[in-house]
Amino acid sequence: MTHALLPVIMAGGSGTRLWPLSRALYPKQFLVLQGTQSLFQQAHLRLQSLAADDIAVGKPCVVGNEEHRFLVLDQLRELKGEPSSLLLEPVGRNTAPAVTLAALQATAEGADPIMVVTPADQTVTNERAFTQAVQTAVRAAAEGDIVILGITPDRPETGFGYIRTSDADAVGVRGVDAFVEKPDLEKAKAYVADGGYFWNSGMFVMRASRWLAALGHFRPDILAATQASFAARGTDAQFVRPGKAEFAAVPSESVDYAVMEQCPSHPEAGFKVRMVPLDAGWSDLGAWDAVWQVSERDANGNAAQGDALFQSSTNTLVHATSRLVAAVGLDNVVVVETPDAVLVADRNSSQDVKKIVATLEKQSRSEGTLHRRVHRPWGWYDSIDMGPRFQVKRIMVKPKASLSLQMHHHRAEHWIVVSGTAEVTNGDQVLLLGENQSTYIPLGTVHRLVNPGAIPLEIIEVQSGSYLGEDDIVRFQDNYGRSA
Repeated sequence: MTHALLPVIMAGGSGTRLWPLSRALYPKQFLVLQGTQSLFQQAHLRLQSLAADDIAVGKPCVVGNEEHRFLVLDQLRELKGEPSSLLLEPVGRNTAPAVTLAALQATAEGADPIMVVTPADQTVTNERAFTQAVQTAVRAAAEGDIVILGITPDRPETGFGYIRTSDADAVGVRGVDAFVEKPDLEKAKAYVADGGYFWNSGMFVMRASRWLAALGHFRPDILAATQASFAARGTDAQFVRPGKAEFAAVPSESVDYAVMEQCPSHPEAGFKVRMVPLDAGWSDLGAWDAVWQVSERDANGNAAQGDALFQSSTNTLVHATSRLVAAVGLDNVVVVETPDAVLVADRNSSQDVKKIVATLEKQSRSEGTLHRRVHRPWGWYDSIDMGPRFQVKRIMVKPKASLSLQMHHHRAEHWIVVSGTAEVTNGDQVLLLGENQSTYIPLGTVHRLVNPGAIPLEIIEVQSGSYLGEDDIVRFQDNYGRSA
C-alpha cells in the first residue's frame, strides 16, 4: 500500500532572537545561515527526500503570512519546486489553527493524506537519520495514530519541553505517557539520565482527518472558528486567504496545548499519541548560541560565516555579510554584521537579543523590520545612501517582471540603467533604455519600470523631494495584488 504524504511547512515565525540578520519582513526561516540554502529550503528538501516504495510525497502546503508570500514562491522556485497551496494567515493564531487550515485544505480537495508538519526554521545535520525516523512515523500514522518526533537529548536543556515515553515497539515507536513543561536544571539532568525523556521538536505526523477529529473532540471552538474562516476564503492561483475577520476570532493555541497534551491524560477519547526518536543533529536555531552550536568550528572553538579573521579569540561566532570583521581577544562572544546594524553579545545572553528588537519597535525604528536591501516580488532595492531631501537606491528587477504603475506626491526620480534593458513608462511616453542611458521622472508623473529582457535589470535611482518614505506611492495598476 502506498501512503500519500502531504508536507506541511509552518513558515510564519519572526525569529527575533537572530536579529540583526532576521527581521520581520525577512525572518530567519528564509535566511542562509550555512551553506547555500535557506532554512525553509532545507526543510522543503528534507521532506521531499521522504519518498519510498510505499510513500508518495506531494507538493508542499505552506502556511505563512501575506508579507512573505513571494519569498516562499521565489525560494521554492530556486529549487524547481512549487507549493500545492500557500495558506496566508491574516493574523497570527499559533500552530493549532495553522495546522487546521492545512488539514481543511487537504480534505477540501477530496483527499486524506498523511501530513508531516514541520517548522520552517529548524536544521538537522544527519539527513539519513531524519529520513528514516520520519518514514517510521509516517507508517505509524497510517495506522491511525498521531505521531510526534522526539529529539534524543544530548544535554540537560532547560529551554525545551520534554516528552515522557514508555517502551518502544519492534520498529522503535514509543508510547507517550505525558508532555512535561520546561524543567529547571536539576530536573533536566534527571530526565537525561532516565533515558525515557525526549525534547519536543514541534514536528508531527498524522492523517488530516485524524487531526480534525482530535481537535473537534478537545477544542471544538478552535475547529469551528477555523472552519468558518476557511469557508470565507479567497483564492488567487496558489494563494489561499482565509476570511480575515473570521480568522481573527479563532482562539490562539498551540498544537501541544490544544490536542497533544490532552491525549495521554484522556485515553477514553481514543486518540493515541506515539513518538519516534530523532537523533539527527537537530537544532531549532532559537538564538545565536544555537547557531554557534551547529556551526563548524576551528581548533579554538571559533565559527565564521563570511569574511572574518580571529586573533587570540575562543568560542566566538562571527557572521559577516558585507565587510571584513576582525575579532581580537574575544571569548564566548557573538558578532553579527549587516550593512545597517551590528550586534555584539555574550553568547550566554543571546536569548536577550529579542529585547533589542522590542526596543527598536517601541522607537519606531526600521532596523527591526527591514534590511537595507528590501526584497519585493519583482526583485529588490538597496538604499545605498540618503540625506536631507535625497536618497539613492540600487534596484534589481527580475526578467519579465515590473514595478507597479504609480506616482509620488512628494518626490521626483532619476533612473540610470546600469545593466540590462528597461522599458519605462514616463507620463505619456514609453521609452526603451539600455546601459548608461537615463530618464527623469518629475514629481506627480505617472510612471512604471519593466524588465522586458531575459537577464536581470539593474538601475540606480536618485530620489529628491520633501518626503522620501515608501508610503508615498499611489498605485494605479499592480501585478502582485498590492493596493495603494
